Amino acid sequence: MVYTDQPKVDFKSPNITKNILQEVRMKNFSQFGLQNSLLKALERMQLTTPTPIQDATIPLALSGLDILASAQTGSGKTIAYLLPLIHKLLHHQEHCALVLTPTRELATQVHTVLNQVLAGTNPFKTALLIGGAPMNKQINALRRNPRLIVGTPGRINDHLSSGNMRLHNTRFLIVDEADRMLDMGFSVQLDQIAEHLPEVRQTLMFSATFPPNIERLSQKHLKNPHRITIASHGENAPKIDHQILRTKGSEKFNELIKQLEQCEGSVIIFVKTKRGADNLSRKLKDHGQHASAIHGDLSQSRRDKVIQSLRNNMTRIMVATDVAARGLDIPHIMHVINYDLPQCPEDYVHRVGRTGRAGAEGHALCFICPEDNQKWRAIAKLMNFPREERRPERREETQQPTREPAEKPVFKTLKDKKRDFRKAFPKQKSFSNKTPKRPYPGLRDFAEQRKPERAFKQREEFNSEDSFSDGEAPKKKFFPSKKPFFKKKPPFKFHSKRPQG
Repeated sequence: MVYTDQPKVDFKSPNITKNILQEVRMKNFSQFGLQNSLLKALERMQLTTPTPIQDATIPLALSGLDILASAQTGSGKTIAYLLPLIHKLLHHQEHCALVLTPTRELATQVHTVLNQVLAGTNPFKTALLIGGAPMNKQINALRRNPRLIVGTPGRINDHLSSGNMRLHNTRFLIVDEADRMLDMGFSVQLDQIAEHLPEVRQTLMFSATFPPNIERLSQKHLKNPHRITIASHGENAPKIDHQILRTKGSEKFNELIKQLEQCEGSVIIFVKTKRGADNLSRKLKDHGQHASAIHGDLSQSRRDKVIQSLRNNMTRIMVATDVAARGLDIPHIMHVINYDLPQCPEDYVHRVGRTGRAGAEGHALCFICPEDNQKWRAIAKLMNFPREERRPERREETQQPTREPAEKPVFKTLKDKKRDFRKAFPKQKSFSNKTPKRPYPGLRDFAEQRKPERAFKQREEFNSEDSFSDGEAPKKKFFPSKKPFFKKKPPFKFHSKRPQG
């Protein structure tokens, strides 16, 4: 099934039915059969036409099927699973739902969209459970019996182990950014959460990429899932302009300043380490740029403050690690600069996905040093970039001036070298850093170069004695040996004494 004006949508399932998959794409959300409160919320959010991932996912989710969906970041996955989830919770008052995200920022973003959809009506209560937030507030939120919980696996496991929450009525499970969860080591925690869930449930997994380990995870937690692939990660977004800039490590910061002066709008600069984010943000401030850093070592309140300042245009530049590569939805971000290339090629997809949101135009720039050629080739292969962009630049030999071959030096034989050495140093067999005790005439210049003050004293003592020709041994010692500063004691002898008397 191929849409004429949209990317290809692939459905892979052994028992897919024709009445669920419609041949004509839905032109508006009202054709899905959603409740009127949801349709009014979508109008208030100015969402009229569903995206391909929403058009393909919502009918399957409403029918109660397990889904394994892959779509490009920024394509509307959050709305794709929140709408059928809320619709089912409104019909089944006794059921609950759980949404798992790998990072705090993504969980906060999902909870914000959820509040926008439920604004005005508030049919049920929700809760946000993430690390870095006070436990007391989260415990108070759980005591209100929320029916939809959004959180990270680590904090949800903490509440489950302490007995603050129960998941026996949870009939809907959403796993967002599943590939990132596995990269962060949440596989064991996902298994622990699944033990508290009932066996009869509907599970939806969403991700921007589908590595092989996701297939194994889906076989463990999903039952006969229907796979949806829309605009796979090998197909880059058409409205994002990808550019590269080859430079050296010493010239990278100066090139960054030039690029920031040329571009307009908000900018996100991705670096590799937390310390690098702080250092780069500090250097940008010293050069008059309004920049702030965000990484995993910051508290949750500090992270929210940095994101909010960028969202409100109080800060133009945000220097971030990969912690901000997912779930950050700020529409006015125009540029993404990869100051350091990501370690994993799939992370490039999420980084550049921070720009060009919801069909807007965006620009992505990569700084490539000579040691980054291998990483860039892997990224170019994943993104299906043209061959000339994938290949590193090479210097043309024709442009370099030709040099005439230099004349070969005349090499001396080992016998000649030994003869020249004996002429220069008649009595010296080897070099050493110490000044020789007997400065023969052939070694005067050598001694003065190494230790001039000591050599000067030795020359004065040498001139005061009788001169002798080169090669003749002196008749007496110029430097008599120093006497030891202590006398040798006689060996100790033990004398036995008998008591007198």
